Amino acid sequence: MVKVTLWGSLRSATGGLEQVEASGTNTREVLDDLAKKYPALETVIAGGVSLAIDGTIYKDAWFTPISDSSEVVLMPYMAGG
Repeated sequence: MVKVTLWGSLRSATGGLEQVEASGTNTREVLDDLAKKYPALETVIAGGVSLAIDGTIYKDAWFTPISDSSEVVLMPYMAGG
């Protein structure tokens, strides 16, 4: 299981949990599992989120590998400006 830290406002979709667990070996599988376990996250994920994996931020990188030892942070979509 991958431990996923939720950033700020995303915690409200999990009842206030700061960290949750998800199964999967890449970003798509982990996000799909989170959406299944926490239906309130499904809309947020569908609208776009960013994942930080071991300190590198990814967006729209569906098949980036994630291991059980990865440090994973789920964040609202970050757009440049």
